[in-house]
Amino acid sequence: MRRPRFIAEQARHARGLLGRLIAFIMSRETWTENKRAIEALGIEESDHVLDIGCGHGRSLAALAAHAANGHVVGVDPSELMAEIAMRRNRMLVKAQRVEVSIAGVGALPFADAVFDKALCVHVVYFWNGLDAALREIARVLKPGGRLALVFRTNEDETTVRAFPADVYRFPAFADVTSALVGAGFTLDHTGERGGGPTLLLATKSANAAELPG
Repeated sequence: MRRPRFIAEQARHARGLLGRLIAFIMSRETWTENKRAIEALGIEESDHVLDIGCGHGRSLAALAAHAANGHVVGVDPSELMAEIAMRRNRMLVKAQRVEVSIAGVGALPFADAVFDKALCVHVVYFWNGLDAALREIARVLKPGGRLALVFRTNEDETTVRAFPADVYRFPAFADVTSALVGAGFTLDHTGERGGGPTLLLATKSANAAELPG
């Protein structure tokens, strides 16, 4: 069944009462894949972790539990999603263990090389370009920092047909891996490529900062 365009738009950038409902649904629909990404990253107690497209913010508490002596930051372009994430994690925000910012992947509001780990779960569909987005993520990761990407590829024809193409752009697997390498990452794990979401785990190379912008 094809998802209505106005619902797909809310997944891309939630707003209003419908956006709150979508956030509630997404917090349950995506939780398994968020846990999968968190486990794959091997987060250590002192890590600084970035959740790009954190949405409802359910993953932030789990990340903070792993990085007990570190710091967790969630970013999302939707003001509504940032508000929901902050409210969900208000005690951790108050304790300054979790921070939530309104930002898109094209311009992350952080200095170079400040994060040890990063994850993006089901958000690559909304990026304007893989190359620029992954270079920006590489910029804020420390050399040796790890990135977990979870997404469905264009090989999943059933899912592709279910979403409006002008909202959801499902990438080719090879395009994502090529963009990762071009941004200065080495691939550690390429996950499953069956009917479900793909998990890619990559590490920022020590010389990634030397790549041309």
